[in-house]
Amino acid sequence: MDSAVNYNIDSTGVCRIRLNRPEKHNAFDDDMIATLTQYFSTAAKDAAVRVVVLEAEGKTFSAGADLSWMKRMASYSEEENQQDAMALATMLHTLYTLPKPTIAKVQGAAFGGAVGLIACCDIAVGSKLSKFCLSEVKLGLIPATISPYVIEAMGARVCRRYFQTAEVFSSRRARRLGLLSESVSEDALNSTVDDMVNNILNNGPQAMAQAKLLVQDFSQREINHSLLHESSARIAKVRVSEEGQEGLHAFFEKRPAAWRETEND
Repeated sequence: MDSAVNYNIDSTGVCRIRLNRPEKHNAFDDDMIATLTQYFSTAAKDAAVRVVVLEAEGKTFSAGADLSWMKRMASYSEEENQQDAMALATMLHTLYTLPKPTIAKVQGAAFGGAVGLIACCDIAVGSKLSKFCLSEVKLGLIPATISPYVIEAMGARVCRRYFQTAEVFSSRRARRLGLLSESVSEDALNSTVDDMVNNILNNGPQAMAQAKLLVQDFSQREINHSLLHESSARIAKVRVSEEGQEGLHAFFEKRPAAWRETEND
């Protein structure tokens, strides 16, 4: 039996984590959530991983929660439901805080919790035929565990609407609302993601991790003397780091930096 999630790293450091339940529209259950958490953690710790692409097999990115899993949850106690939901919340946070660039490659529909997966990624590229829906309220539920990430991606006012209406919205609208970084034709989906991956491979791995952390740490901070001091200290530390010194010397010497030479060996 094929694994519900596939994990692969190529020679350039591109890690592809693929949802692999096309017969179930890549709907996820507790086992799949545990596997995703494990793979996101593995990618975070593996120095060989330069970028993570989250993708899916088949015509649908993900239909959200698996029906059999939902049926089991309906009979859980409140405490059991909280433990179950915490597993999903942990998986999402592991993806959101993964210290490598993350790209969601989205084809077909993305409903419910799948929208949360997309919102947790740094970059999301969708096909123009993709459809999105925060469908939880149709079942008398709420998009609680995914809400911090979706609200950050799309904004509070927009989420007030879509959390309550459960409308299906297009890839074009998802791009306009901030859920997607790019909305492209089906034929251009692979090449667009590949172009982004190639851009990322040109950059310093540690610098990207620190740049990602800047957004997480500074986005809600007041711009005051404390922030100015901290931001200055961060760039000073990076400038004198091994990677920072290598990048600066490579630039002035008009040669590829070490991290680029490695991938071309």
